[in-house]
Amino acid sequence: MAKPRSLFVCNQCAYETPKWMGRCPECGNWNSFEEQIKAVSTPPAAHKAQIGHNYSNVAELIRIGEIDTENEVRFHTGVSELDRVLGGGIVKGSLVLLGGDPGIGKSTLLLQICEYLGKNLSILYVSGEESVRQLKLRANRLHVNSDNLSILASTDVEVIGNTILQHKPNIVMIDSIQTMCISSVTSSPGSITQVRESTNAFMRIAKSEDIPIFIVGHVNKDGAIAGPKVLEHIVDAVLYFEGERNLTYRILRAVKNRYGSTNEIGVFEMTQTGLNEVVNPSLMLLSGRSINVSGTCVACVMEGSRPILAEVQALVTKTGFGTPRRTATGFDYNRMNLFLAVLEKRAGYFFGNLDVYINVVGGLRLDEPGADLSVAMSLVSSLRDKPIDDDIIAFGEIGLGGEVRNVGNISDRVKEAERLGFTRAIIPKHAVAQINLNKNSNIEILPVSNIKEAFQIIL
Repeated sequence: MAKPRSLFVCNQCAYETPKWMGRCPECGNWNSFEEQIKAVSTPPAAHKAQIGHNYSNVAELIRIGEIDTENEVRFHTGVSELDRVLGGGIVKGSLVLLGGDPGIGKSTLLLQICEYLGKNLSILYVSGEESVRQLKLRANRLHVNSDNLSILASTDVEVIGNTILQHKPNIVMIDSIQTMCISSVTSSPGSITQVRESTNAFMRIAKSEDIPIFIVGHVNKDGAIAGPKVLEHIVDAVLYFEGERNLTYRILRAVKNRYGSTNEIGVFEMTQTGLNEVVNPSLMLLSGRSINVSGTCVACVMEGSRPILAEVQALVTKTGFGTPRRTATGFDYNRMNLFLAVLEKRAGYFFGNLDVYINVVGGLRLDEPGADLSVAMSLVSSLRDKPIDDDIIAFGEIGLGGEVRNVGNISDRVKEAERLGFTRAIIPKHAVAQINLNKNSNIEILPVSNIKEAFQIIL
């Protein structure tokens, strides 16, 4: 007979211990243990797994060449930015986890695509946080009124699973996984055990019935998806919504995708009627750009196969304190300090008693090395109070020796810059041979081998 026993489980990594501990020895988090009651039973000897004695339980093998994928199709969502991040559309039988901060637009995006998907497919939207009336009010605001969209307000995984198996919808959306619960599990909804077991149940349904399922996941205070890390290993794709709540623009990024690239991003704008996709992010990020102002330079970074132009702003002023202040928004703080050291050692520009501020306009974060040269040029421009011409764009990686190193996709970056009206491009000298431009191209290529040559062009 099962005997209940008390265990303390870490809500971050699912580490179990018989007594409470202040700090988890597995993941290092403090005050993360929660008490749970588990029933432990010892199975009879007759029910133990018998391997090597009963060959009637042998599975049939299928050669990989015999599997037919010619008729495999992806469901298009009607939102090209979402299709780009998913790798071309929704794959049958896939389990997709959508995470992000509260109010950033996760539920809005899923409900919006129901209008387009509902033209040819049947959709089941399961909500554990809102009533059917609340969902109807939100659907009216988003102009979603598809006849193939069915609503279910429930948190019982067994009821939801049986409903899916009975009605066989083409697509299922679960909002959110932290509200789902299984009655046979004694822990409360949102706990590690409930989240893990509920996700496993939906995963089995998705794979066995070939039904794609979207799952909305909450995030904790650190920005990671709440629940065990194994949750991200179970699903086929993990999508993150990024952006500040006080800004209208949102970035959808894939951190895991078994059916596509994880380098693609989707850009959206939050409006009163929902999320609108931004087809040309570069034009959006450069709108309202200051003219004839020192400390600004345009960078070009690659997000997957898409080149994106963003404005980098730098402000260098005399400090009013004993220790200068350094701040970076949208750029790595430690890398900014590295550039300041390189500029002082290799180029002779001293920032020791100056406050330095860096900002990337539009809420975009520049993590690619191709933005190094633009950041360095904006710093020197602000220091010398010398504006950079509006038709100049720069990209390249900066080494500790002050050299400008090559970056990938040079031709794509130059073509995107020319399309948006730039006439001069400062690029690494070693990348000139990789450029393949049309004969009618009007952009001038300015190759440089180190930061001193780059500064001579703008000063």
